[in-house]
Amino acid sequence: MEKMPVSYKELGLVNSRDLFAKAVKGGYAIPAYNFNNLEQLQAIIMACAETASPVILQVSKGARSYANATLLKHLARGAVEFAAELGTPVPVVLHLDHGDSFELCCDCIASGFSSVMIDGSHLPYEENVALTRKVVEYAHKFDVTVEGELGVLAGIEDEVSSAHHTYTQPEEVEDFVSKTGVDSLAISIGTSHGAFKFKPGEDPKIRLDILAEIERRIPGFPIVLHGASSVPQDLVETINAHGGKLKDAIGISEDQLRLAAGSAVCKINIDSDGRLAMTAAIRKVLDEKPEEFDPRKYLGPARDALKKLYIHKIMNVLGSNGKA
Repeated sequence: MEKMPVSYKELGLVNSRDLFAKAVKGGYAIPAYNFNNLEQLQAIIMACAETASPVILQVSKGARSYANATLLKHLARGAVEFAAELGTPVPVVLHLDHGDSFELCCDCIASGFSSVMIDGSHLPYEENVALTRKVVEYAHKFDVTVEGELGVLAGIEDEVSSAHHTYTQPEEVEDFVSKTGVDSLAISIGTSHGAFKFKPGEDPKIRLDILAEIERRIPGFPIVLHGASSVPQDLVETINAHGGKLKDAIGISEDQLRLAAGSAVCKINIDSDGRLAMTAAIRKVLDEKPEEFDPRKYLGPARDALKKLYIHKIMNVLGSNGKA
């Protein structure tokens, strides 16, 4: 039996248009947190309600397969109601992260997503333009916002992987934005997917010069940073102290990200740091209490650790606190 399409507005969600306009003007970035399960979603909403921050709930193709599209739809509705119950109704966007086909984007729109990303960055330029424009034309019929991408990030995260990064060419951005009609643009300026971003001894820097040139060419246009986890070393050490084997996991400094958030960057994606926080908490419980078998006893501390991390990101990196 064919499922009836559902509008994100019926779920209480919003698209990203107004949120991005306010973020660009206000010099902060909206947190874009990936989730796959209930505990992650609880932590995200609690952190955002406590800090009065708008939020973008991100779902990858893999997460959608893992969690089930129907359940995700109801979880998103529940997230909106949960925030209100906590006393701070925050704007919630449900966003497809790294959509890889027109069909996937259409399916997500039909199941209540308020925003989709079509990632054609691995394609030749003109093919990326054509695919992105096709998604935009469809999505805008339903008032769903679309994120495109120019440039390729190195690293591995879910279905997205590349051995090398390709910086976004500033001279292409005006043409891409005007031809596609995208609402926001993900760029490559030195961030990287996953926890193993850089080698020990490296001092990775975001190419703020490229960002400034892009901002000069498309002033006020919403820019997105992927692969923006900082890979906190205390979490890596906790994981390794309790049986993990995360060697040489290094990320982007939070100071660099804060500088980017003060510019036209109005959406910063953070996933790996959340995975590290949860894994550190779970490993610690299972190592220190080997008799424990109640999932709540290790997923609960994992949720609390994730909430703490996300509050820190909102307050000290993104600057989105009080912007709901």
